[in-house]
Amino acid sequence: MEALLLSKPASHFKFSSKHGHWPLFTFPAQSLRLQPTNTALFTVRAIQNQEKQIFQDAPAPVDNEGESYGEVKGIIGSRALEGGTGMEYLIEWKDGHDPSWVPSDFIAQDVVAEYETPWWTAAKKADESVLKQLIDADDGRDIDAVDGDGRTALLFVSGLGSEPCVRALAEAGANLDHRDNAGGLTALHMAAGYVRPGVVKLLADLGADVEVEDDRGRTPLELAKEILKATPKGNPMQFGRRIGLEGVIRCLEGAIYEYAEVEGILEKRGKGENLEYLVKWKDGGENEWVKAKFVAEDLARDYEAGLEHAVAERVVGRRDGDDGKPEFLVKWTDMDQPTWEPQGNVDPQLILEFDASPKEDP
Repeated sequence: MEALLLSKPASHFKFSSKHGHWPLFTFPAQSLRLQPTNTALFTVRAIQNQEKQIFQDAPAPVDNEGESYGEVKGIIGSRALEGGTGMEYLIEWKDGHDPSWVPSDFIAQDVVAEYETPWWTAAKKADESVLKQLIDADDGRDIDAVDGDGRTALLFVSGLGSEPCVRALAEAGANLDHRDNAGGLTALHMAAGYVRPGVVKLLADLGADVEVEDDRGRTPLELAKEILKATPKGNPMQFGRRIGLEGVIRCLEGAIYEYAEVEGILEKRGKGENLEYLVKWKDGGENEWVKAKFVAEDLARDYEAGLEHAVAERVVGRRDGDDGKPEFLVKWTDMDQPTWEPQGNVDPQLILEFDASPKEDP
């Protein structure tokens, strides 16, 4: 089996938050940072001086006998709603009723803040030690808890470039491919957009889907390429960003490509870094142009030597060529008709087997 790697083409990328705050990956800022504004998602505000009761605008829960209860002992668990549209919390009641799940909209904000603020503060500061403490606390917390825009802690620490935090959350079971509700961004989109090549490589190594698309059909690779295209070449202040983006692109390209069985190379085009081969796949997939650096060296070498790459089944004949050198009639596994090949194109073991086999009298 020959090794070959396959990628997708790039396309235009532009993001904006659905709420109008925290514009993503803007230009030409000096650096791509998670910068809060007065309404930014990176701010967690705890509402102070509220009474410690569970409901704000809804009646208290009622048991089977019609008795209501609502005094809260604390939150002992959390879970994100399907699609990351909100949160529910497991409430422990002071009056002894069984714990129950309550939507966050019906819980006083100070009660939620007491439980959630340490988590989001650690995530938005990429504080590895605090994050690990909260993970190890085993307090029923959902590792994939979401904020108002459906973003998880993994998205924040990825954008901030914290490899230790990314690893800690991944080991705790975080969903590597979670998409937020403000554009369908994943942790890889965040790492690519904020130029974090180390995190990009780590997420890919951990198994994140490098070809996942946002709500507008953009992959992290396409995002990085569009940001690079929009970053001025001649501006010294942008040099570091361009280097970082090129690193991100290399990581994503290397991760996107996967080994596949190839029948052969059909054509080539370009020169130098732009050299590409038109590849024919054995599984019947559509022929595809692939950068030379991602094609197995022996496959490219055979093509350049004028050989068709195929799998030989056996040698069925021998003759002397026009130059006096031996040629062998080779039966291929994927071709109906055998072909005459010079000795250098034939597996020596097949030649030995042919020479050792009994020959019919002419």
